[in-house]
Amino acid sequence: MAIVAFMIAPCFVFSQKNKNKNPANKTIRPAVKPNIVLILIDDFGYENVKVNGGESYKTPIMDQLAAKGVRFEECHVQPLCTPTRVELMTGMSNRRNYTNFGSLDLTQKTFGNLLKDVGYATCVTGKWQLGKNYDNPGHFGFDEYALWHLIKKSPRYKNSQIAINGKSIEYSNNEYGPDIVSDYALDFITRKKDAPFFLYYPMMLTHSPFDATPDSPDYQEVQNGKGKKGSSGHFPDMTAYIDKLIGKLIAKLDELKLRENTMVLILGDNGTAKGMPARFKGKEVKGGKGTTTEWGTHVPLIGTWPGHFASGKVSADLISATDFLPTICEAAGVTIPADLKIDGRSFLPQLMGEKGTPREWLYSWYNPSGGETAKAEFAHDANYKLYTNGKFYDVKKDDNENAPLEESGLNTKAKAAKAKLEAALKVFEGQRPEYFVKQAKDFKEEDDPLSEGDKKGNKDKKKNKENKEKN
Repeated sequence: MAIVAFMIAPCFVFSQKNKNKNPANKTIRPAVKPNIVLILIDDFGYENVKVNGGESYKTPIMDQLAAKGVRFEECHVQPLCTPTRVELMTGMSNRRNYTNFGSLDLTQKTFGNLLKDVGYATCVTGKWQLGKNYDNPGHFGFDEYALWHLIKKSPRYKNSQIAINGKSIEYSNNEYGPDIVSDYALDFITRKKDAPFFLYYPMMLTHSPFDATPDSPDYQEVQNGKGKKGSSGHFPDMTAYIDKLIGKLIAKLDELKLRENTMVLILGDNGTAKGMPARFKGKEVKGGKGTTTEWGTHVPLIGTWPGHFASGKVSADLISATDFLPTICEAAGVTIPADLKIDGRSFLPQLMGEKGTPREWLYSWYNPSGGETAKAEFAHDANYKLYTNGKFYDVKKDDNENAPLEESGLNTKAKAAKAKLEAALKVFEGQRPEYFVKQAKDFKEEDDPLSEGDKKGNKDKKKNKENKEKN
């Protein structure tokens, strides 16, 4: 049964009277529509990529792509997957159109819709978790799909259930889910090589459980769930495997002689699994998924398009998940409809070696349950972060946000930053749209995958944390 079209809900607009409003597209667009590949890595923070300063894991393919492309040092997203994916796909802040965890409201238009409307062949392959209906991907603009977690949540890695274009296939011979969706992606590229295509590739890796990959010596022996509690398990192998899968995709583009007409963007969807250890720039850090610290929101971002993007550029510009839709649309020559009031701004100029219009700050409204009020609401730049509750941090010196800065101790630089961020928060004052507020659903936070404790222990830990916050 077809899903109702987009006009069921009114358009809600927040004030845009600020320097972050969407600037006019000034970059010269390519004469031919490029193919576009957007790769989203699950639970993968900035600290894991060697070229970013990571010292624990091997990422040779991403390192090479960054060396010959553009690497961003300050890309920030939401702390969990659904909030990030909603922003990424719609170009809007969660404050304006977020409903609840595991959902994307059917009134929304995505980059899939916009590119399909101008003749792109479109495909999504990987993890979905945005509505349990075979029609969902097509409704959001995707001609084809091969998806885990569309109809039901099956084992993530070995012996998955993958929904492929309206039919669910149960695998039972130790097939590896990430390989199945990768193969579909490569097949799609091969079949659509003569027409402009858009491949959105939200990877299944590197989310827990930290299982063996086909390249791990014990792959055949290990069952799903290895490393789920108290151990980082095969996370190093999983990181190496995503790098390998990215390499396979790049090799396919090379084989088909499509590299020079294909832009590829690679980023993480939120921080690494909470507690996952890594050595980064000479110090030990831990993944912060689900938190609003640097380790929950700071993710890698690499762009590559030979002959078009700058080569070997490192950018310190602030990038938000909302910025990908306008960037992709500008590259494709798509005019964003006037009634689609997005919050993102294109960073295509920076990718192409130009100055562009860098952001002065980023804003986040975060509550995985949805509802009227945020679990955390803040504005930040590369150095400072200000929450609506008044807490102000120097995030470069205090990355885990342990010691809020006191007003009396602020230097001139910090005072100026705080004033700027206060002005940014004022832009988003007011109530959320009632239509989206009403769709709130309680979100049960998953147990920390590296925790040794049982469910009771995790509940006690959560209760203690809530009591601390109240006090």
